[in-house]
Amino acid sequence: APRMFTPSSRNSASPVLLLVLLGCVLCPPAQANKSSEDIRCKCICPPYRNVSGHIYNKNVSQKDCNCLHVVEPMPVPGNDVEAYCLLCECKYEERSTTTIKVIIIIYLSVVGALLLYMAFLVLVDPLIRKPDPYTQPLHNEEDSEDTHSLAAVPTLAGARANTVLERVEGAQQRWKRQVQEQRKTVFDRHKMLS
Repeated sequence: APRMFTPSSRNSASPVLLLVLLGCVLCPPAQANKSSEDIRCKCICPPYRNVSGHIYNKNVSQKDCNCLHVVEPMPVPGNDVEAYCLLCECKYEERSTTTIKVIIIIYLSVVGALLLYMAFLVLVDPLIRKPDPYTQPLHNEEDSEDTHSLAAVPTLAGARANTVLERVEGAQQRWKRQVQEQRKTVFDRHKMLS
């Protein structure tokens, strides 16, 4: 038993370590960085005369979000600046990188928890599941016929099927019987054809 829980503790430590490392990487180093990352002014300028269209981004305050403060260098001469700026559409955009980082951390935590749960089920499921003496793996056609006759007899677990686990096991047994019947049919057809 001690050997079996050693990989589990190692598996549970790696996602925790991964989350700690991601938290260190994603945490904002300072509030001064927030102003340059979270706000920007975006100006979309269409083609004008011989100047091709272009998108300009600059970190400026909301009151300075206009063509004159964002479009640098100005692609048109001084007398066409006003006409060019009237064509440009400037939008002030604000986002919260901290919120984005928190959402990513929550998402990765949920995925890590699901992976841990899957590892737990893989390790514990063989201990919980009892071997079913009524179902044998199908090796040849004779075993298939014997298993089919045994599967036709209702078992106590199938008759009462009170819990969800028993219902799932009953559905699994039905599925196994169907697979065995399909295998038998395929083997019969194969023998007839050969």
